[in-house]
Amino acid sequence: MFTKKITYPPDFVWGAAASSYQIEGAWDENGKGESIWDRFCHVPGNIANNDSGDIACDHYHRYKEDVALMKELGLRAYRFSISWPRVLPKGRGNINKPGLDFYHRLIDELLGAGIEPWICLYTARPRE
Repeated sequence: MFTKKITYPPDFVWGAAASSYQIEGAWDENGKGESIWDRFCHVPGNIANNDSGDIACDHYHRYKEDVALMKELGLRAYRFSISWPRVLPKGRGNINKPGLDFYHRLIDELLGAGIEPWICLYTARPRE
C-alpha cells in the first residue's frame, strides 16, 4: 500500500483544461462559423451514434456555473481554447463581436474567481 505523502512545489499550479469543441456547444449561435469538427461530426456515420458537440456541456450558456465549480474545487488555473470560428467566422476578415464578448465574459468570471486563464487557439477551418 502506498503511504508516502506526495508534495508539490509551492509554485505548482493546480488547474483543469478543456477544448472549445468539447464543452462550449452553441455551435451555430451568435454568428459562429463552421469548424472542421462541426462539419466532420455532421456527416452521418463519422461518429458513433451520430454524436456531436452541438450542445456538449453547454459551457457557452453555463460558464458562470462552470467557473463556480472550478472555484469550489480550488483550481488556480483554467486552460481553454478559443474557438477561431466563434471569433473569426470566415477565418479572416471581420471579428464576430458576440463571439469575442463570450471570451471576455469568461475571462472576467475566471479572474473574479481567482482563477488564472491560460488560453490557446485552435485555428483549423474546413476548406471552402
